[in-house]
Amino acid sequence: MKTIPALHDDWPLLLSLLPADLEATAKETGALQRKRGVPSAQALLRLAFAYAYAGLSLRATATWARKTGVAFLSDVALLQRLRHAATWAGRLLAQQLAHQAARPRERWPAGLQVRLIDATTASRPGSQGTDFRVHLHFDLGTLTITDITVTDAQGGESFQQGTLAAGEIAVGDRGYAHRAGIAAATAAGAPVIVRLNWQNVPLQRRDGTAFDLLAHLRSLGAGEIGEWEVQTAPAKEGIPAVPGRLIAVRKSPQAAEKSRRKLLAAARKKGKTPDARTLEAAEYVFVFTTVPAEELSALSVLELYRFRWQIELAFKRLKGVLALDELTAKDPALCRLFLCIKLLGALLVEQLSHRWVDFSPWGYGPPAPPVAGAGLSSDGGDGGPGGGGGVDAGAVGRRRRGVGTRVPRHPAPAPEPSRRSHLVCP
Repeated sequence: MKTIPALHDDWPLLLSLLPADLEATAKETGALQRKRGVPSAQALLRLAFAYAYAGLSLRATATWARKTGVAFLSDVALLQRLRHAATWAGRLLAQQLAHQAARPRERWPAGLQVRLIDATTASRPGSQGTDFRVHLHFDLGTLTITDITVTDAQGGESFQQGTLAAGEIAVGDRGYAHRAGIAAATAAGAPVIVRLNWQNVPLQRRDGTAFDLLAHLRSLGAGEIGEWEVQTAPAKEGIPAVPGRLIAVRKSPQAAEKSRRKLLAAARKKGKTPDARTLEAAEYVFVFTTVPAEELSALSVLELYRFRWQIELAFKRLKGVLALDELTAKDPALCRLFLCIKLLGALLVEQLSHRWVDFSPWGYGPPAPPVAGAGLSSDGGDGGPGGGGGVDAGAVGRRRRGVGTRVPRHPAPAPEPSRRSHLVCP
């Protein structure tokens, strides 16, 4: 039976990137209440990766576990174990996020903290719509995921999803053009840069009088940038006005025509006729920002918004390489586990990609600080035949040519309120 290398030779390396308190957190969350058939938390995590990350079925995972000595249980028993491990997987995901949030910022202004924010969807097998939505915060300075929120289909795109810290610039596309989310980010002390539709966020002048968006946009020539001091109109739900700047640029005639053709094609597919104002607005790119002009000029704001494609690449990796959107289960708890393990794997891939320049010829990076009591057991970590979750120093030496020490693992990071993963299951 073939599985990805991470479940065999590279498993010790993967463990070295994870918190050292796996046994403790597994017991705290109820993931490992008894060890019949599954001798350790490391073995349970390995089973979860085999099922969710490697894409094995429950039956294939149970068969693989018996053949390799990782665990000894039936596919029905495995189902129950994985269902109870969903909360633990979320805990590990939150710990890894906190660890990555502490990464040093390189080749980026220390005072400029930019969070690119977007979401993607996932559906159960046979579903005709959205069942889960995964919201990501992506740090533009370190090119890493810093916050994850998993909700059901009702959790729409908004700056209210996830946690923003004071001073972090939140960058969102037109899906985030809502007054409630903009007001929430502003209340948290986080400036925003959000692309607008012509109708989603009503704007006013600073004195509260009406602001004709399209009339102001028409004053721009091709390639010309315009800037106006505005505020969002207060809403009946008690959402206050948020002062900011409207920054716009007129597209080239070719780019504008391409945008209009795309709108017309989408409308025809739905049997609708687009509003004339929508076609006119397609000639411009316009954003609303609460970043002060003395911190970022109008041109800098537009240039910063262009970096949003980085989070689009992150989603392409999650879907194309890790198949994040291809849920294999209908059970809500298994779906939660699947998403958490996939996202945890993505964070580990990110961490490895940042460490590749430090890799030694045998494949392991520089040692992490030693953790008291966190050494891996010499029986392979799982206590079962053939090992499973840990690594024997001698065994590593045979596979990796001369490595005679145990693989260190980083300690569990201290909880950080602004870096967490959220799990909301319908």
